[in-house]
Amino acid sequence: MTEFASISTSYALWHGYDPKIKAELFSTALAAGNGLIIIDPIALPPAHQSDLESLGRVARIVITNANHARNAATFGLSYSAPIFAPTELRGELHSHNLHDGLVIGPLRAIRIEGAADGEFALYHPDDGGTLIMGDALINFDPHGFTLLPRKYCTNQKQMVRSLRKLLDLDFSRIFFAHGNPIMIRAREQLESLLDS
Repeated sequence: MTEFASISTSYALWHGYDPKIKAELFSTALAAGNGLIIIDPIALPPAHQSDLESLGRVARIVITNANHARNAATFGLSYSAPIFAPTELRGELHSHNLHDGLVIGPLRAIRIEGAADGEFALYHPDDGGTLIMGDALINFDPHGFTLLPRKYCTNQKQMVRSLRKLLDLDFSRIFFAHGNPIMIRAREQLESLLDS
């Protein structure tokens, strides 16, 4: 069962449970100008497809790490939208290379070393600032807001150092590939997590 929710005039998300990996998968849509940037898209039932399209035309697709190809190729074909993905997915997808500092519309890509292969965060500075995360940070029961568990990291200590770079940014919200968003005081919560 996939659920779709408009979070604000700028953001929407949808999520569903994947029994193969036993995890809830989240996708984010950002309205930017007259188009949408969708991040880590999972399939949408037809009823929710129209909900997404009511927010704007899908103009770009971004994949935050090598594990998140998900339904990006299908969305790319359906909307003739370019896909931006880590180089680790080059053989799997026809995409543009995502690299540290790349600007995609209003988003800036930030490499997160030590998390999953090809891990990136995306930063949007407007309206108090927003981070959109791949796997480095999660926010779902029973764990709550926490770091990607060590067994899924390439190097958890390096990941924590990479995440500390994000504290140089101003942001009040975090969207996740796995978990519900944090909509207020997200930077303070990340700082507290990294200091614990």
